[in-house]
Amino acid sequence: MRFSRISGIAAIGFATTIVTVNLVLTPAGLPLTGAAPAEVNAFFSAKGALVGLGSALTPAAWVLATVFGAGAVAALWTSERERGEAWSLVGFTGVALQNVTFAAVIATRLALSRTATDAPAGTPGLWAWHDGIFTLNATFLAIALVGLSVAGLRARFIRPWHGALGFVAAALQFASACLAFWIMKEQGPLGLIGLAGWLLWVAWIVVYGIRLVRAA
Repeated sequence: MRFSRISGIAAIGFATTIVTVNLVLTPAGLPLTGAAPAEVNAFFSAKGALVGLGSALTPAAWVLATVFGAGAVAALWTSERERGEAWSLVGFTGVALQNVTFAAVIATRLALSRTATDAPAGTPGLWAWHDGIFTLNATFLAIALVGLSVAGLRARFIRPWHGALGFVAAALQFASACLAFWIMKEQGPLGLIGLAGWLLWVAWIVVYGIRLVRAA
């Protein structure tokens, strides 16, 4: 099987995995960014096993995201090298950084699952750290979206509407990261900016995956 097809399947698998994790945790009551410590403590005390289940799926998501990013670079690099550009590498760097950053998010959730019952005094600090790094992670998603969208458009690998989708998602993600301080202060409408950007990111990566599969 050609690597382009493998990376395309990985992109679709990545999107499926992260959506599945959210479909498990969100209906269960995973607190939103800016939630009160009491709400956070209650959730992680009662639903620690569920958080563990969701966390068990995320390492696979990081592997799939890495394979997708590498496949996109492989598909675009020849065209970019002829033009003396490296936008695909910018995008791959964003993918790699979001993997690292989100590993810290998941590690914090696991820590809360372990300490919420026995040491609830630590919950406010851990949740504040979680909210901060979770919101700032949008920066790296924006880098991935912009880099791979520009590279794909310049190589005529993706369609203009797909590139536009990536740019809109990137703008929403970057705006969310810039507004992190206010989003973290309390639950409110500002958090919807990041959510909208995340949903567009998922759609964008699925379409990119389909394009990579067809390229094979």
